[in-house]
Amino acid sequence: MNALSSMRKSMHSLTRRDEVFEFLKPDVHPAIDTRHNILLYVEGVNKSFDGFKAINDLNLYIKEGELRCIIGPNGAGKTTMMDIITGKTKPDTGEVWLGSNINLLKMNEAEIANAGVGRKFQKPTVIECLSVWQNLELAMSGVRSVWGTFTARMTGEQKDKLLSVLELIHLKDEAQNNAGNLSHGQKQWLEIGMLLMQNPKLLLVDEPVAGMTHQEMDRTSELLNSLAGKHSVVVVEHDMDFVRSIASHVTVLHQGHVLAEGTMDQVQAHPEVKQVYLGE
Repeated sequence: MNALSSMRKSMHSLTRRDEVFEFLKPDVHPAIDTRHNILLYVEGVNKSFDGFKAINDLNLYIKEGELRCIIGPNGAGKTTMMDIITGKTKPDTGEVWLGSNINLLKMNEAEIANAGVGRKFQKPTVIECLSVWQNLELAMSGVRSVWGTFTARMTGEQKDKLLSVLELIHLKDEAQNNAGNLSHGQKQWLEIGMLLMQNPKLLLVDEPVAGMTHQEMDRTSELLNSLAGKHSVVVVEHDMDFVRSIASHVTVLHQGHVLAEGTMDQVQAHPEVKQVYLGE
């Protein structure tokens, strides 16, 4: 039984139909102008909520193929920043561009996803009643009507891509197992794999190792490092040992503003970072 037939039979167990269809995004990413080697521009962004300034003149630049870690204390603006980039929240002022030609502030969430921006939330949102293979198949990019979703068959090229993603996310041996039976760490990898099926240019990954075992953390480090170069990856994380294992460049946010940037050694030695984040 293929994923689409199984999904039809399992639909009654899903609380919301759009939990399935949110992944069916067309593979028609617009051309992104990265001639200056910058994939994401966040410039002069401000956002207040009921008088609280969550983002304060934020400027952030992510290079093409870069793996960047964002750290900072609770309330630093990390989640609001990702909400703005993905269209969930609109800033009061400022600009957000994908490359130098795609204005993300003029797009809704679906359009931003289709432009090549993928986001993995802290809590995995896999479809637990379907197998690992079926989750990846449903997430596969391609222009589909709703009816086409139920009748489509994978091409050889699509199957090869799915197999390569399974290998990359360390779930080849779990392909036929239900996603609900995976460990917490494996669900995190599966969700990253579902994003990769969309061929995103930019991945935003929120606290990927929270709740993981040390072995799962090591594998997650390996996975994210393997994505750099092919994708730009922005990781928000609190675990400093994990950040050190993956990031050559770290940005520290504080009160919605960039407090420091540089290597892990550089930001850890920064006097203000020591004071507001590391508690020294």
